[in-house]
Amino acid sequence: MGADEPRYAQVAREMLQRHNWVTPFLYGHPWLEKPVLYYWQAMVAYKIFGVSDWVARLPSALDATAMVVAIYLFFRQFRRGFQLDAALITASTAGIIGLSRSASTDMPLTATFTIALVAWLAWYEGGRRRWLLLFYVFLALATLAKGPVAVVLAGIIILLFAVAWRNLPLIAQTLWWPGVLLFFAAALPWYIAVQRENSTFFHRFILEQNFARFSSNLYHHLQPWWYFVPVLLLAVVPWTFLVVAAFAGAVRRWKREPDVEDKTIPADSFFLTWITVVLVFFSASQSKLPAYILPAVPACAMLLADYLQRVTVAGKRPSTAWLVLHAAIAAGVMGPALLVAYIALGERATGQALTIALGVSAAMFIAILITLARRGVRVLRFVTLVPVILGVGFILQRGGTYLDRTQSARPVAQELAGMETRPLPMAVFNTTRETEYGLAFYRNQVISNYNRGEIPAGQHLLVAREGSQDQLKTLLPDRRISHLGGLATEHLEYFWVSAPGMAMPGMKHQ
Repeated sequence: MGADEPRYAQVAREMLQRHNWVTPFLYGHPWLEKPVLYYWQAMVAYKIFGVSDWVARLPSALDATAMVVAIYLFFRQFRRGFQLDAALITASTAGIIGLSRSASTDMPLTATFTIALVAWLAWYEGGRRRWLLLFYVFLALATLAKGPVAVVLAGIIILLFAVAWRNLPLIAQTLWWPGVLLFFAAALPWYIAVQRENSTFFHRFILEQNFARFSSNLYHHLQPWWYFVPVLLLAVVPWTFLVVAAFAGAVRRWKREPDVEDKTIPADSFFLTWITVVLVFFSASQSKLPAYILPAVPACAMLLADYLQRVTVAGKRPSTAWLVLHAAIAAGVMGPALLVAYIALGERATGQALTIALGVSAAMFIAILITLARRGVRVLRFVTLVPVILGVGFILQRGGTYLDRTQSARPVAQELAGMETRPLPMAVFNTTRETEYGLAFYRNQVISNYNRGEIPAGQHLLVAREGSQDQLKTLLPDRRISHLGGLATEHLEYFWVSAPGMAMPGMKHQ
């Protein structure tokens, strides 16, 4: 789905086919927009399981799982009793559920960055240098996942945390030379190797993809400055209102001085700093995409788990208003899940479907409130996970087919493969980037684009936007164009285009 997933998946495939573990390639040319960690992971997965869409997503799934396990282990060591809450809150947020099932660099960055900062916090609270070494190892991996942004964010978070708590020696202690050497030993070799193979790498990746992307609207992703606030609130669904409550509680505690005998006291301030830095940093960027905010989501989950532990230990509970709002958004997950087929197709739901969705959501809302009233906050995790798991199940079971037919190039590639007697070149016309890149992955071939003037000289298949036939006759006056079919849900039509003066071989039927 989308343009990035098939593109990243194809880069990993081409690197594997070339046996090149240094330079990313796309359609036969170096593609230097992203570092190499995701590609390495996908290449290994392809080698083991073969090339497919689910295998391309396996790295993100494994990275997210590793991150959840790391959060569990940290809380078991330093916040015993709430380790399962922290892990499952993280795993059940909308952002993590969605992007752990995406073939992209966002989850590898978020997972490695989160494990790095969790390791740093474990060192800060426990004092053992092995955690600091782990911090540098995973910070290096985060740098290989998406670039120097990981170092910049980690540095700002730790610096502001140390300054806020008037603990400046903490900065020098963090810059421990064995850890710094380990970071460079892990991160630099690939950067040096890819620069040696591609003299344009520094300009293309460092200057354009990092500095220019941050400081200008070079890639046309301009959004208002407040864009990431609602995106983050949506990314932590169904925990949104309790995360807001935890955030407000951490802000209220900010003025309290840390107890030098108990370093666990300012941990919620560390999570607060983490969230704020990521939010402000990317809000300042001139280029904004929803997934940029993902590194703040695990911090929100851990802040909430820390908050729930504090109020539980104190014999308190979140206010009734917060719990009612939480029950409403948790139960509300069921509505879109039950209506996913209509949403995917862009159709208005029937009255019966709306009634069922509202009824199920209302029943779930009442059940959550009654359970919380009788059993207390300790069952909060359970009553929230029930609608999340059911919702994901409905989306996969009922919505998968509709999403496939409306969002993916896979059904197009499958239908065309069934018509061919031998593989033919392919082109697109008036289609989206998603269709073009998706076809390139599923057919494993370079896709020409009429809109860029790339009209193959010989016979080929053409996928075009519905209603493009008159334009095609003008573009191809001396060539035979035969209509093969189409996919109405994606408003696409398929054509066979001859070489000049050629009949129609290579197809099973017209």
